[in-house]
Amino acid sequence: MVCLKRSVNLASNSTREYNFLYTAGVLQCRCRWARFSSWLECVCVVTFDLELGQALELVYPQDVKLTEKEKTSICYLSFPDSYSGCLGDTQFSFRMRQSVGRRGSRDGDVYNRDAPVTLQKEVSHFFGYVYFRQVKDVSVKRGYFQKSLVLLTLFHSLLQIIAPEYFEKLEPCLETVCNEIDQWPKPVPGMTLNLPVMGVILQIRIPSKSDKPGGTPTVLPTIHELDLFFSMLIHLQMLWELVLLGEPLIIIAPSPTVSSETVLALVSSICPLKFCCDFRPYFTIHDSEFREYTTRTQAPPSVVLGVTNPFFIKTFQSWPHIIRLGELKMAGDLPKQVKVKKLVKLKTLDTKPGIYSAYKTFVHKDKILIKRLLKGIQRKRPSEVQSAILRRHLLEVTQSFIIPLERYMASLMPLQRSVTAWKTPPQIRPFNQDEFMATLDHSGPQLTSMLKGDWMGLYRKFFRSPNFDGWYRQRHKEMSQKLECLHLEVICDADLMGWTKDKSEVEIVDVVLKLREKMTKARQQQLHVRDGVMDKLETFIESIISSLPEDLQTLLNTE
Repeated sequence: MVCLKRSVNLASNSTREYNFLYTAGVLQCRCRWARFSSWLECVCVVTFDLELGQALELVYPQDVKLTEKEKTSICYLSFPDSYSGCLGDTQFSFRMRQSVGRRGSRDGDVYNRDAPVTLQKEVSHFFGYVYFRQVKDVSVKRGYFQKSLVLLTLFHSLLQIIAPEYFEKLEPCLETVCNEIDQWPKPVPGMTLNLPVMGVILQIRIPSKSDKPGGTPTVLPTIHELDLFFSMLIHLQMLWELVLLGEPLIIIAPSPTVSSETVLALVSSICPLKFCCDFRPYFTIHDSEFREYTTRTQAPPSVVLGVTNPFFIKTFQSWPHIIRLGELKMAGDLPKQVKVKKLVKLKTLDTKPGIYSAYKTFVHKDKILIKRLLKGIQRKRPSEVQSAILRRHLLEVTQSFIIPLERYMASLMPLQRSVTAWKTPPQIRPFNQDEFMATLDHSGPQLTSMLKGDWMGLYRKFFRSPNFDGWYRQRHKEMSQKLECLHLEVICDADLMGWTKDKSEVEIVDVVLKLREKMTKARQQQLHVRDGVMDKLETFIESIISSLPEDLQTLLNTE
């Protein structure tokens, strides 16, 4: 008790020193894992406890702060549900909401500026990649060893390297791997990196937005393999339109692997357009958003959900589009093609595989492509080649759809000659849907796509979707930033000192403050301003301030 009292007194007499040391310790922790956190949020180990059920056994690094809600979500999403019957090793993925108030890093903004949409970091969701092992074990009461290794990261290839080694060497292995990753340089889109991990050198190149679509390969794939589409080939156009329009869509699959891969393949099918709706590669009844998505008091939200529990068939009967997948079996040389069925037939838990929807496509399907791919299956063409053909088709259809939008959006940008040094930059003209539709006759998708149909009807519906809203906001933001860059460059090229000769002190101070504000904003947004512009403007500001009376110099130098 005396020792305890003495330590309390010591703390009370050196609070300032303690606070300093504590703050220094926190900063040291953050700095230590700064590189690690640019690749992974954390590594989790989830096990099955007879009394608690799924339980979080380990989180590494240990100072990573996860809320109780996040921990619970990770536990439930890291195990296949009882209907999947997964024995051996199973890999799948999930996406879950982050708790409100979590702060993203500035590094993420810089990375996202150059990364393709499928590899951009999200500020509101975690991606989890799971390696689940279930094997018979007589020493365990339940009769099975059940454990999952989970990486909260965008870079799922790391899981295949780390997980097998972890299950052999357990916790010390994770500590070693995490320390190795903390020595890696930060991920930079477009740059090839050699990364040492577990005795091997992992050579990767993260794609960049400036890459030619379908160009340079990478060890970290941006688009998931599309093999799972081959049982739905004849309905490919329907699936593409449903995703493009952000329609509510449920995937009921036989396993978390099929569920998550199908959802990710669907979401990436409209690349390079970003899918701006919610999507959950693997979703369970324990998810915190379960009630939100299953309420019948309002229309289903724009979300793609992947599930494995047949219970969802009844729960989501009111949803307009449901895909029930069976086991991936071959009928002869060809995958059995699922049929489009009426929603009224979706009643029982043993509902047959099929696409349950009343949706009618706006654009006709590509029969030549379907015939080519089916023939490729018969001739046992490698799946990589088949996927490449399918991916190229989806890319070409999406680009044919986007190009007219991009062309029209570019026409809304003010002319460069209208940007002057002494006036606020002109505004970007608003997007006028009727004006855009009028351009389609001479510059529509028919110029680059052989597909026929009601493209105008598809655009009209697209304008009401979250995907259009997300695309428009991003393009408008990029154009506004381009205007800011142009304005700074025009100011830099102007005769700034000559302008000040006949101006009052109030006007000069106002210009200095506004110019500083513009430069601060440009730095915060990491704008691509021409080399030398910022330095020249800084020199101008210093020269102007030095020509002012001392009291104003003091005021401006303390700003």
